[in-house]
This record gives sequence, structure tokens and C-alpha cells, in this order.
Amino acid sequence: MVVKKKTPKVEAVALDDVKLKSLTDSLSVEGDSRSIELAQVLKDSLSSSDPVEQIQLISKAGFMLEQMSEDESSTGPLLHACLSTLAFLYTTLPAKNPLKRAVASALGSGPDWLQEKTVGWLSECLSSSLSSTNTDHFSHLTDSITSCLDGFKIGEKCVHRLLTEVLQFFQRTLNYYVEQNRGLAGRHVAQAQLMQSCLAVVKASMLVVQRSQEPISTAVLSASSDQSDLHQVLSGLLNCYTCILTDEEFVQTVQSTAGMAVVLFIRSIMGNGNDDVPVIVAGLLQCSVDAGSTAPQWLKQSCAGLYESSRPAAVALYLSHGALAMLSWRGKTLGPQAEKLLLLIPEVLLSLDTRVKESSTVMVVARVLTLWSGAAVDCVQVDTCPPLLHSSLVGGSHLIARLHHHIYAHWEHPLDGVRHQTRSLFQNLLTLHQHCSDHKSDPTSDPYISQLTRDLLALEWHMKGKYGTLACLVEHLGAEYLLKLDGGLPSRLLGLMGDQTLAPYSSDLLEKLFVSHKAQLCARFRDGNAWIDGWHEVWVTPLLQVLCTARLDQTTYILDYFLPKLLRCNPSSLSHMVQALQEMPSCTEGAAGSRGALGALMTCLRAARSQGVLKSVEEELWGGLVPLPLMRQALVHKHDQVRMDALGLLCESHRSTEQLSRQEMELIRHFLPFNLNSQSPGVRQQTVSLLKKLLCRVKDSAQLLQKRKDQRENDKDQQVLNMYQEFLCWFCETLFQVLHPGASFSRCLMALHLLLLIAEHFTFNTGSVGFALGESVSVSHAKAVLYCLASNFLEVKQLACNLLQKLPPAAVRLQEPETLQSLLQVALDLSTSTKPFDSVTAAHLLNLLLYQPGLQDALLGCIQKQYIPLWPPVLNQSQASEASTLEQNTLAVVQWLMICLKEEILKAESSLLQAAASCPLYGRAHCITAVLQQLNTGSLVLLSQWRAVVSELIGLCYRMSDVVSPVVQSSSPEGLIPMDTESETSADLQKILQEIQPRDTNDFFTSARELDPSDTDHNSEQKEPENTVHKRQICNAGGSDGEAYRVTAQMVLVCCWRTMKEVSMLLGHLCQSMTLYCPLTHPDSRGVITEDQVEGVGKYFREQLLQSRHRGAFELAYVGFVRLTEMLCRSGSAMLQQLPAHWLKEVLEEVKSSDPSSKLCATRRSAGIPFYIQALLSSEPKSSSCGLLKMTMRSLTALAMPSNDGATESSTVPQVHALNILRALYRDTRLGENIVPFVSEGMQAAILGFTSPVWAVRNSSTLLFSTLITRIFGVKKGKDEHSKKNRMTGREFFTRFPALYPFLLSQLQEAAASVNSDSGQVKLHPSLFLLLLVLGRLYPSPMDGSSSPLGLAPFMPLIIRCGRSAVYRTREMAARALVPFVLVTQVPSTIQTLLEELPEEPGPGIQQNHIHGTLLQVLSLLRSYLADTHRPQSENKQDCDLSSAIFPRLWLATRQNLCLVTRGAFLDLLGCLCGCIPVPVSESPLKKLRKETLHILMASELVAPQGPDDINLSVPGATQYLQSLAYIAISICVESPHLWEFPESEGFQRDLLERLLQCPHYEVRLFALEQLLRRLQKTEEKPQDCGQGPLPFDLSMSSLTSLALHETYPGCQAKVLQVLAVIPLSSLLPWRDGMMSLSCQEVLEHLLKLLETSSHSFSVELYCATLSLTSRLVVHLAESTPQELSEAAVLSLSRWGALVMQSCSDKQPAEVKLMSAEVLVKAVPTLLTAPALPLGITHTVALWKCLFTLLQDEDQDVRDGAADFTCYIPAQLHNTGVATGAVSPPVALEMGVGLLCQLFQMWDHVAAGMVNLIEWLLGDEQLDTNCEESPDLDEEFLFEKGDLNLWAEPLLWARMLHGHLSALLRVAYVPGVSATELDRLSAIANSNFLTAQRSMKALPALPQFSATIEYAKITLLNERTSLAQNLLDTLSFFLDDCERHK
Repeated sequence: MVVKKKTPKVEAVALDDVKLKSLTDSLSVEGDSRSIELAQVLKDSLSSSDPVEQIQLISKAGFMLEQMSEDESSTGPLLHACLSTLAFLYTTLPAKNPLKRAVASALGSGPDWLQEKTVGWLSECLSSSLSSTNTDHFSHLTDSITSCLDGFKIGEKCVHRLLTEVLQFFQRTLNYYVEQNRGLAGRHVAQAQLMQSCLAVVKASMLVVQRSQEPISTAVLSASSDQSDLHQVLSGLLNCYTCILTDEEFVQTVQSTAGMAVVLFIRSIMGNGNDDVPVIVAGLLQCSVDAGSTAPQWLKQSCAGLYESSRPAAVALYLSHGALAMLSWRGKTLGPQAEKLLLLIPEVLLSLDTRVKESSTVMVVARVLTLWSGAAVDCVQVDTCPPLLHSSLVGGSHLIARLHHHIYAHWEHPLDGVRHQTRSLFQNLLTLHQHCSDHKSDPTSDPYISQLTRDLLALEWHMKGKYGTLACLVEHLGAEYLLKLDGGLPSRLLGLMGDQTLAPYSSDLLEKLFVSHKAQLCARFRDGNAWIDGWHEVWVTPLLQVLCTARLDQTTYILDYFLPKLLRCNPSSLSHMVQALQEMPSCTEGAAGSRGALGALMTCLRAARSQGVLKSVEEELWGGLVPLPLMRQALVHKHDQVRMDALGLLCESHRSTEQLSRQEMELIRHFLPFNLNSQSPGVRQQTVSLLKKLLCRVKDSAQLLQKRKDQRENDKDQQVLNMYQEFLCWFCETLFQVLHPGASFSRCLMALHLLLLIAEHFTFNTGSVGFALGESVSVSHAKAVLYCLASNFLEVKQLACNLLQKLPPAAVRLQEPETLQSLLQVALDLSTSTKPFDSVTAAHLLNLLLYQPGLQDALLGCIQKQYIPLWPPVLNQSQASEASTLEQNTLAVVQWLMICLKEEILKAESSLLQAAASCPLYGRAHCITAVLQQLNTGSLVLLSQWRAVVSELIGLCYRMSDVVSPVVQSSSPEGLIPMDTESETSADLQKILQEIQPRDTNDFFTSARELDPSDTDHNSEQKEPENTVHKRQICNAGGSDGEAYRVTAQMVLVCCWRTMKEVSMLLGHLCQSMTLYCPLTHPDSRGVITEDQVEGVGKYFREQLLQSRHRGAFELAYVGFVRLTEMLCRSGSAMLQQLPAHWLKEVLEEVKSSDPSSKLCATRRSAGIPFYIQALLSSEPKSSSCGLLKMTMRSLTALAMPSNDGATESSTVPQVHALNILRALYRDTRLGENIVPFVSEGMQAAILGFTSPVWAVRNSSTLLFSTLITRIFGVKKGKDEHSKKNRMTGREFFTRFPALYPFLLSQLQEAAASVNSDSGQVKLHPSLFLLLLVLGRLYPSPMDGSSSPLGLAPFMPLIIRCGRSAVYRTREMAARALVPFVLVTQVPSTIQTLLEELPEEPGPGIQQNHIHGTLLQVLSLLRSYLADTHRPQSENKQDCDLSSAIFPRLWLATRQNLCLVTRGAFLDLLGCLCGCIPVPVSESPLKKLRKETLHILMASELVAPQGPDDINLSVPGATQYLQSLAYIAISICVESPHLWEFPESEGFQRDLLERLLQCPHYEVRLFALEQLLRRLQKTEEKPQDCGQGPLPFDLSMSSLTSLALHETYPGCQAKVLQVLAVIPLSSLLPWRDGMMSLSCQEVLEHLLKLLETSSHSFSVELYCATLSLTSRLVVHLAESTPQELSEAAVLSLSRWGALVMQSCSDKQPAEVKLMSAEVLVKAVPTLLTAPALPLGITHTVALWKCLFTLLQDEDQDVRDGAADFTCYIPAQLHNTGVATGAVSPPVALEMGVGLLCQLFQMWDHVAAGMVNLIEWLLGDEQLDTNCEESPDLDEEFLFEKGDLNLWAEPLLWARMLHGHLSALLRVAYVPGVSATELDRLSAIANSNFLTAQRSMKALPALPQFSATIEYAKITLLNERTSLAQNLLDTLSFFLDDCERHK
């Protein structure tokens, strides 16, 4: 999009009468003719009010001045007056006014002889302005001086002439600004303006000095230089800059510019090229005065503040920036001093790394370092580079190494800018090395670069910084070098594209690689396309492989980020991709959930089409690349992304005017009906977005066609336009049709979105212009949209409301008085409903009606109907005529709602319970807020009325709040009113109500659950005995006086907190939207709300937030308060601007002095206090100096730290509050990076808080610690708790939080000192767990070199010591925390050292805790080392060294070691060493180690028990020990048998496995079965990877089948059945149970019994496993004996069918339904479509119904699983033209019903099928018509969803059945349904019809709004009945016809 440049505003010169007269008089004196003429032009200009005319006249004056000759014109008073007037105008006009340019041009165009005089007059004007003391003119004068130097020679001469005065003015201004800034704390808007002005002055002073080098040099050289005015002013200015640099209240931009100004002034004073300049600047950077400088004394004095050691750290940063920007580095050989300065700057900057805390300052450091590297590159590019510079900047030097460490510490920084700068710095460092190294010609032979590349490639791929640096190396070295180092780079990077956070980085690196590779290949193969095959092999082949086989969610970003770049690089690759994909077999689906070849083809074509690589040909789609059936299949594919890619291929085009072909429209018709009901928000969003592109194409191409047609008649163009018209009408009709009652949320949402797009692009007009789509909108369509307002989903309401305003008024019919009044009445009724969402419906209805001119009449009609003697005030006629209809209507509605609200508040004040039951206040308040949101409050006309309304509204809000606050502010609001009906709890309630003293006067809860408003005299109310049981009264719908109400606890609570919510929202909205009215200061302002009212609202919010206990109430009060604080900041009132700071100080003081008696809530995480402080702080602009945030954090961190005098009540409560508030602030994303400087203090407070004896402090510390872990390490991005994505290198962590280094170290020392298990006592240091948790999230980076990064070495011995703790969990944590602190190169030696600490033989003084802790640490290190794919290749020598330490200590794994815990840990170590490292056995000590391990296993309790104690081990650690043995055994017989040497005896491995399966400990059996199942599944998925068959030995089936029958533990039982389900049935049958053999039937009986019992005990895993295996046996039984099934078999099949039906019900867990879907899908060819009907017609049809139920399930996975049945349909049943393969559930449902009708004909059971389907059509839902017996659930449970299925749509299901039945009737003309069946079905239909009629009559007016659910049910029943009746009539006709023919 091209953004037009803003045109400057031209304003006429506005002078007061006195000045105008003075100027006119001076221009009226005598003079020569030319001067008189010139004076007249200037007088005309002054008197004109038209700015354009003024510019023309001034230009004319300039032309006249240019024509003047010296001899003709005397320099008399008139000419002087003319010049004086022009000079005056120039200094008066604002800088951006074009008129100023015209005046400058006129002054500059005078002849040479006038120049000096012009300069004189302008100088005089400027001088008089500069002497002004009016501070308001400072900004204008600064702009004037700047404009004098902006290409205006005369202006420049003036500035030179007045140099001292100008600089004095700047000094005076800066002094004033510095002083002003101190008094503006909290006034952010004023502060921001001041900073802007200050920045302009600093920049202007720099500009003046830069342009005035000569006069300054002259003044410096003059003798009495120290005393001259110029010296003094320069000194004064330097002093001002010093103040700015050392005052942290100034924003960074101003400080940074001041830093540049200081260096510029020094350079100007000392002279350009002076060698002393770098020395002085170096002295400033190092903060040393005596740096051998020859700087004048006065200069040192002026910058005295910069030489103080206490100056802020950032001063050096700004001065470094100044030195780089203001001194010359380019294109010249540096002197020795400049060279030293250049090398000093990075040292100074790097020293700031650990000193600066603010992220914004870190950003500046990174930017300045990049700037420095750019300057250094300029310096080394000269012919003779100085040797010092050369040696310091070559790769590997000390400075470059430090810079690289800076890069590695910051390349993962949260700020994008910092990461970008580190990459630029890396690029510049490479360039520096290239210029300084000896390998300039061939960088690939440079050992430094080669090592750097290898190091970077060795890093983990989750480090984002790695990608950018590798991309720089690709540019430096070329892609081929990197591909040579790592050939799998393309595949690895493509694999990373599945991660959204890494995809952009990965794709950028890939792009650099393939572009560079292409360039290298093209350079090598100069002849044409010889290079392309090699390029495709490297880049395109892996891409296609990933697209076809990877999961869809992993490939989404390939389409977004990678594929378009690849096609842009080489468009011709598309044909190669298409050919390769079409050659793949069509069934290539890859893994479950992948897109397959078809999906990959769509992806590639879509990317090509959107890039313009693939163009459409008119005759056929895209040049025939894709067959049409393939496109149809892709558009209804099962996978969302494949459908989206296919739709994208249709809709996206490189050219928006590309015509739509007929085929494209047909494909859209095929796509749309099946894809409107998607549950995935992402898919809905994509669909709408893509169809929007399609509609844009229709619109743009139609405009082009229309234009062409207007130019010349063309039938073809007209045909296309007619086709468009027809398509758009179909599109609208389809969308309107789906808005039926009961339509799913997603379908409504999609339809409304798409209709709004139509309205946006084509409009629903009814004229002859355009496509006239208004004619396709009928009244019923408009009604359908109107009734969408009753939806429970807010988004649907909003879209429907927007759409209604765009539909033709004639269709919506809101202008009809009856419709308008009935809708208004409904809205007013709904606004008092007790159902919360009804008030939202009411608000949307009112918003719709506000625009109708007849609304006020309708409102009067509604009022008259209610017989209320109250009327809204009548408007003054003159005012009313000016105000818009919207404003008048809004005012009337708000006034009426307020009148009603007042009445209801009175009721609530007398009885809150009565109000909750009949007229909860929140509905009215919500409607008022919603109605006010429609107003443009800036242009109100009826101001006096609005002021009265606002004033009254605020008062009503306070009254509402007073009514409900006792409940909301009680100590336990959620439990205030018990739901129980027992008399005891009612009595308890009475006590609670009395305790909080609400405004109720009745004894409701001690007597009855019903409230009768007719009992007005509460005093005489008869109390009944407590144990009396009361019957419910039927609610009187007429609303008479005797109406009874039921009140539940939930209704009262909801009434209270929702009222609080609406009060907060209404007050927040009033403050935010209503303009400010200040009658004292601005009596003529058009404001509405006063300052006092705003402050009052603020005080109200303060009270609510600090005293509310109900989370809903204070969270929403917070939302309103945030609106208020935003308004305070922006308001022009100084008083209001200072309120946040004032309130903040107040609340912090209150927190500080709080104790247990304080009103502040110390429980509930301090309730609303953190919200209150958050709102106040978030109002502070991020770009400001954040003074309030700093002040708050300092106070809170001080309070949060433990007090020195121990925990007292006076210190504990403030500490708890402080910890809770800190937690909220660290969590607040709006504070962003501004909160990071305070993380260290927060972490210290959290860890120290754990040492408190008070539980509340420890609890708050835990919450704070958890928040800080997330804030530091990021939100957890996966289930893996220890994933490296949520970790940091030690260097990065301690660079960002340097204060934590000494703190964590000292705390760990203290904790480690307390860990000593020798004494036998358990001592647990409170914060040890936290310390280990933090340290465990750090890890070393290979880039850190060989030395321990940032001194991590001191932590290691302490962590090792923590491993001796007597607490098991501490030992585990210590083991995990040790891993990061050991560099990967030092792991083997560290393991060796740890192992040598273990005892070599058993002895009396052995500490098992020490042994266990050490073994855990060794194990953690070893596992981490083995998992590290990039560890150094060491030929395993170090691994082998471990054997010398292990062999002497093998006794620890034998029975000699009595502790099973340490025995198990040592066995884990042996298993890890023996089972993982593939070392050649003959050459390694591992051969011996494996042999010893095998001996230990064979002699163990698991394999060779020596008695009953061995068999039933029950000592502590027995389970872990046996599992460790089982791990080794599984490694031998299942996982890696090729590593072990075991006896040659037959069946050794099988016997070992059987031993595991027979172990009495279920954990061992479970472990063995899990490993076996994993191996079998792996073999099933990738048989080619597993060598010789599934297992290296014959699995003993009898042991598994016996285990399946006799296992008692449900987990093992489920697992063994899962194992059996994976093994082929041919291996299982005949089934063995020990020596017995069971038949298939007997096994089936056993499994069915198990299924029936497990459905009661219900272990989901066991049930699913049993169902799966049972179904395999059932299918096998049906296949093996299709004709002669025995009775028992038939009975078994029936039982199985019944169990499957039961498993498909809605109430079952998703896992069971998924398994049922899988079972049914696999049964399709054998049972559901078999011609022989093995289950019989009834059961078969019932199973089909189950399948259809699952296809309409609410769970997406269940539907997808059931939709797979289409892949199993036998070939002979496939209809031609129907999509085969995986289709989406709606298509599968349509296909399934069609297939069933086809099967009825094949089975010759059309009659039975017809009856079944008509029964389905009639449905089994019955309406509950008896109110007495079935009370409305919603009254009892306001938020109870009930058994709702938000996806299924019974109405569409009924229509689908009707369509297929009608088709079946047409095919099978006489189906042969008996008359009895017809009569039975007709009776049901008639009964349903009468029920529906009765129920419809009982509903209130407009039931679509007031009884939405009931109305939808009745509509559904009506529709079903009429469709069924239609079919029954046809059947009756057929039957009668047959009778007649007989």
C-alpha cells in the first residue's frame, strides 16, 4: 500500500490589531515607486485571511525584491520597513508552515547589495525574539533557528552573527527544561512533550555548532579565550549536557543525543584533526581526568559531572555512541591515539554487559557495538592498516573472543532488536577477520573460520541465534562448504519447520543456503540447466518427502515460510514437483495424520499459484496440471490443511483481476456446503480469508469486464457477468439457508462472516447497479439473521447485528411500527432476565433499534402497555432538530432504562433476594453501557441533558454497588449461600447473612425456598417449622402480583458479582468516552463529565479493588479502572494527570503499614490489591523513564525481603502483600521488558521467603518463584519439564541477571553446609529445592570454550555435596542440577572422579545416601552425554577409561550390597553403559563389563530367587531394583540383543522374557509388556528397519495368551491385550491356556464377559484393549464361517454388537468412542457391507446408526476416526464420481447414508430399511410438556451446559435422511412396507405434530429470543414430523395404488 506523504498545513498569519496597525503604518511612509509597490503587496498580504493568497503575494514580493536595482531604489525607510516586515513574519511563523518557506525565499531572493541589510534586519528580529523570557516561545524559537540553517543562506549568516546569543538562548532553555523536568513526576503527557522539546534544543545546538566551526575556532585561538562570552556559553552548554547525561529521569534518545553533543563540542573547541581529541574522549570514557590530556581547564570543569566515579553506567554508553558518530573514522589512516580510542570503545561497552539492567539500554549497547564494528571495518579497509589494529581485530584475538561471547550471551535475548544487532555484529566481525587474516582469497581454508563453523553446527538447534550466524557464514563461505560438513542440513532444517517459534529462522537459513548453492552450481556448470538435477536432489526431494509423510501440524509453516521462497528462487522446479508427486502411488498417505501425495501436490500448487508461478488457462484449470476429480477429492479431504490448500489453490491468485472460470465456481459449489461447520477456529479463519480473496477477484474482474463491455459490446463478457451473478446468488442463498434454529455455532459463525464479506464487497442493494444481491434476500432470510441475535455466542450476536444493518431495510422490516415495538418490548423484558446472556441479547437488539427514527414512539408504546406513570423527559424542540436520530434515541433509551433501574434498586435495597429472583440489576446496567458505546461522544448536541444523565448514572452506580457489596466483600463470597436444601444448612445461612448484614428484611432461608412478593408485610410473615417440605409453586407467566419466585444461591451470587461487573464497566466507559467538562477553567468547553466526578469514580474503584473478595468482581473492577487510568493520562487536566502517582504512593503506604486488623485482604493472593497497582502502573507510557514503576518496585522488593528482627505480625502481612503484588507485576505482559531489571531482586525475595516460619509467606514465595521461572525462561513450550527450549546457558543467565551470581552461590553454600546424612538426622534447608530448580535450568554452551563460563566452577562442588542429602528428592534434584555445570568435554573425567569416591568393598562406615547421590549424579551426566549428538569424537577412549573405576565397584550391584536402592542405581549405570554404546565387542572392555552384568542378572532375585523372601521382595526400593534388573533383561532379549554375548542355548531370550512376565511384581510385568508392545509397534510401522523379522527369537504365544486369561492387575491386563491385538491372529489361534487349547468361540466368550465387567469397573485402557481384540476375533469368526454360524456364535455376535452400540453413546469417554470408531471402520467390509448379513438386518442397521452417531460426535478426533470407513468400502459398492479415500466427516456421513440405501437394495430389505430410516427421521427426542414435573434446569443451574452437542445438527441430519429416502423411493418404486407399520409410524408422526403445536402455543411472544432452546426443539420436531409425514403419504399412496391394481 502506498502511503501518501502528509501535506503540511497552510495557515494564514494571524496578528493582533495593534501589531497589524504598527506594521501597516510602517509600510505607509514615503518612498520610491518600486518600494511603494512592494509595500502595497505586503500590506495586501497582511490583510488577507486566505493562506494560499498570502503565499502568492509573498512570492510576488520576493520577485519584486529580486528586480530592484541599487541606483533606482534608495535604501530609505520604506524599503527598510518592507525587509523588517518580512523578517518579522519569518520569525513569527511556525516552522512547518509553507508560508515560512515563501518568506525565506522572498528574503533570499533580494539582490546582493541588499543582502547585508536583510541579514541586519533578520538578525535584529531574531535577537529581539531571543531576548524574550516567555518560556512558551522556547520551542518556536528553537524551530526558527533550525529553519535558519535549513538551506537558507541569510538565516545562516544571522545565526553566525548572533552565535553567542543563540547559544546563550539554548543554554537558558536547557537549564529551564532540566529544572522543569524535576517537577513533572507522574505527568506523563507533559513529560513526553518536555522531552520532545529538550531533544529539539540539543539537536539544534549541535547543528549550530557544526555550521559555526570558523567563529568557534577563532574564539578558541584568541588570547583571552577563557573569559570570552562564547567560551562561557559553550562551557554552560556542556554543563547542561552533563546534567542531562547524569539525570536518569531523561529518556534515552535525549541522553544519547547529549552524548553526541559533548563529543562534538570537544571536537569543535579542540579543533578538527587535533590528536588531543581522542585522548580527552578516552579520558571521559574511562572516567579519569588525568589521562595526559591537554584539554583546557574550563572544559574539564564544565564536564566535571562526567568524571565522577558515581555517574550512571549508561553515561559511558552515550559517550561511546557520540565518539563513533561525531569523530571521523572512514577512509583515513588513524593516528595512534585514535587507534587506542577505537580499541577502547568496545572494552567500555562490553564492561556494561553485566552492569546495565534495562532491556532498552541493552538494546542501545547492542546497537552501538554494531556501529563500532562498522567503524572498525571502515578503518581496516585503508591501504595500510596499523599493526596494532590488525592484530587486535583478527579472529581469535582477545577482543574478538570477548565480542563473540557477547554475541552468544545475547543472541537469545527476548528483544528482536538485540538479536538482530548481534547478528549484524557477527557479520561485521567476519568482515574484520577477512580483512585482517592471511586467507583472504579462500576463506574455506581458514582454520579459524572452519572451527567457528563446526562449533556453530555443533550447537543445539533450539538456539535461535545459531540460524542467523550460520546464514552469515553461508554468505561468507558459500553453501557447498556447509553441506560438505553436514550433508543432512536440508532435511534437519525442514524437520524444524514444524515448530512455530523456529520456522521463520529455519526458513531464512534455508533460503540463504539454496540461493547460495544455486549460484555456486550455476557458476560451475555454465551450460544451461546441467546443475538443476543436483540442486533438486539436495533441496526439492527432502521437501517432498517431508510434505508427504510428516504430520500436518509439522508442515503448516513450510507452506507459509519455505515453499514460496523456493519457488521464487527457481520457478521451474514446480513442474519437477508435480511430476514427482503424481508419479507416487495415490495411496501414499505416509504416517497417520500426514497429508500424503495428494495433500503435498495441493500445497506445492497453492504456493506456486500465490507466487504467480502457476497461471490459469481459460480452457482448463492451470494448464491441465491437476485433473478435476483430484481437485474435488482434495476439497473434501479428511485433513483440514489439505482442504485449505486446495481452496487456496482455487482462490489465491497473483492477479486480483483474474477471471473465475466455470470449473472454479463448480468446485466452490462442491466445497462450501461440506465445510461450513468446522470446529477449528484456525480452519474457519483460513476459509473466510481465502473466500474473501475469491470475492475480491470476482469484484475486480467484474469491474474490468464491465469497463470492457462499456467500451465495446461483447457477448462473452456479458456471459461471464451473468455467470458471476448466478454464482453470487447461489452463494448467498446457501449461506442464508444454513441459519436455521439449532444450527451449530461454527456454521452460523462462518455463514455470517461470509455474508458480511458479500455485503462489504458487493452490498445488498436492490437497484440495477452491480449485481443487485438485495433481491436474493427474502424476509425469511432477514428473520433468520435477526434470530441469530439470540445465540448464546457473543461473536454470532455481533456479526448478526452488523449484517442486519447492511441488509435491505425492506427485508428486515424494522421500520414497521409493530415489528419495532415488539422487538423493543422483547429487549426491555430480556434486560431484566435472570439468565446472564439474555441481557447481552437485549443490548444487541437495542443497538440495532437505535438507528430507527420511530424508536421513541415505540418506546412510548411500550411504556403505555406497562401502565407505568413515569415518562422520560421531553426534548427541547430546537435542540432536538440539531441532534442526530442516534443521539436522541440513545438519550431516550438511557433515560427510560435509568427510570426502570431506579425502581429496581429500591426493590433491591429492601430485599436483595427478591431482586436476584425477579429483576437482577446487571441487565439494565449492561444495556446502558452497550447503548452508550454507539455514541460519538465528541459531537454531542444535547449537552445539558447528557450532563444530567451522567451525573445521575454515576449516583445510581454507587447505589447499586452499595446494595451488592456486602456479598462481594464478605470473607467467602463464593460460599456465601449454600446450595443445600437441608434445614441445618439453612439455619447456618441465617447466621452468615446476619454476620455480613445484607439489606434483607425477610426470613427467607429459615422457612421456605420460595419467595412470594404478595406477602408485603414481612413482619407478620408466618414462619413454618424448619422440617416442613415445601412444594414448588408454578410460576405465573402473566406476571401478576401473586407471582412466586425461586431463588437459588447461585442466582444471588451471580446477581451480586455481575452487578459489580456492570457497574465497573459502566463507570469505566463513562470516564473513558465522555469528554471532560471543566466549568471553572474552560467555561465554554463541550465536555460532559467533571474532574470531581472522575476523581470520585477513581476513589470508588480504589475501594472496590482493595476490599472486594470475589475474584470476578475485582477482576472486572480492574478492567473499568484501567479505562479510567488511561483517560487520566491523556486528559489535559494537570490535577487528573497526577492522580495515579498520588494513589500509588497512598496504597504503597497502606500496604507498608498493614497488619492483621487492616481492611486489606491478606488471603486470596491479596485479592484486588495487585490489580489496583497493576492498573496504575500500566497507565505509565513504556517510552517514559518509568519513574512510578521504579519507585514501586523499590518499595515492594524492600517489603518482600525478610526483616532483620524476625517475622512479626507487623512485618508478615506487608511481606505477603508485597510478594503477591510482585507476582502480579512480573506476570503483567504490558510492563514488558521494563520489569526485567527487577527480576534479580524478585528472585532473591522468593528464595529468602522460603526461610520464613510463616506459612502465608512461604506460600506467596512459591507463587512468586513459579512466576519468575516463567518470566526468565519463558512459557513452557511442551510437556517435557526439562526441555532445552525453556533453559538458558549459564553465560546468558548471569549476564542478564548478574546480581543472582553471588546470591545463588552464597545461598547454595549455606544450604550445602546443612546437608549431612552422616548424623542420621534429616535436615532440609528451606530454599535448597528452589536453588537446585533454578540451577537445573542452566546449561553450558559449546561456544563457552574450555574455561568454565562466568565462573560456574564454584557451584560444582556444592551441588555434588547436595547429593549426600538424606532426602531422596534432594539427591535427584542435585543430580539434575549438576549436568549443566559440567562442560561436555569434561563429562568423562568428572564421572571418573565421582566413581572413584565410591567404596571398593563393603565396610561398616558406608553411607548409602552418599553412594546413591553419587550414582544419581553419574547417571545424569552419562545420560546427558549419550544424548548429546554433537559430543566430541574421542574414539571412546574416555568411555573405556570408566571401566577401571567400575570393575572394582561391581559389588554394589550384587547381593553383597544390602541396600536395594543403591543396587538398583548401580544396575541402571551398568544398563546405560552396556546397552547404549555400540562399541566393537572384541576391542573394548565393555565386552567384559557386559559379561559381568549378565552374571549379576542371572544370579539376581529376579532370575534365580533363593527362597520365598527373594520371590516376594518387599523392602524399600525393591520395585526400583527389580525394574532396573528388568531394564537390563529387556535390553538383552528385546531392545539390543546384538550387543550381548549370551549362552547359545535355544530359547535363552524367550525364557528370560517369560521370567519377566511371570514376576510376582506387577511393575516388572507392566514394564516388560510396555517394552514388548513398543518394539512390536515399531516393527509394524517400519518393518524394513528391523532386520530379520519382528523379534530376534520366536515369541512364546502361550505365555501371553495365558497371561491374558489370568492376569489380575488391570494395567497389565490391558497391556497384554494390546500386545495380542498387534500380533497376527494366525499366530494366536488356536488359543493356548497352559496345556489347554481354546476355540475362537470360547476366547470370544471370555473376552465378552471381560468387556461387560470392565464396563462397570471401567478402566478405559482395559476396556479399549478388550474391545479391539474382541472385534478382531468377531471379524475373524465372520470371515472364516460366513454361511454356517452356530447359535452360540450368533449370540456372541449380538452381544458384541450391543457392547459396540453402548460404546458409541455420548456419555462414553473420547478414548472409548475412538476405539469404537476404529472397530466399526474395520468391520465395514466384513460385517456392515457383507452380502450375507452375518449379524442380521437389525443389528447391522443398528451398527450403521452407531457409525452415523460417531460421525456427528462433538469430538473432532472421533468424527475423523469414523470417517475412515470410506477407505474400507468394497470396490463393487463405489459410486462413480464419488470421492474415494479419506474424506471429511460431513462428506462421509452423506456417503454413508447413500451407501446404506444402496445396501438395502442389495440385501433385498428395502422395506425394513425404509421403516428403520423413517424411525431415525422421526427421532427419539420428546418434548417435556409438563412444567410441574420438570422445572427449568436453567433456573437452578445458570451455567449448566447439560448434554449439549455443539457440532451435531439434527435438522440437517433429518433433511439428509429425507433426501436419501426420497431417492430410495424413486428407485425402489414399491418397497413393500406393511400397512400396520405405516399406521404405527403415522400415529407417532401425528402425536409429535400435536405436541409441537401445543408447545408452540404455550411459548411467549417472539419465542426465538425469550425461549430460544425450547423454540429450537419445537422447530426441529415440526420439521422432522413434516418430512416424515411427506414420506408416509407417498408410501400410503403407493400402498393404495397397489391395492387398486390388485
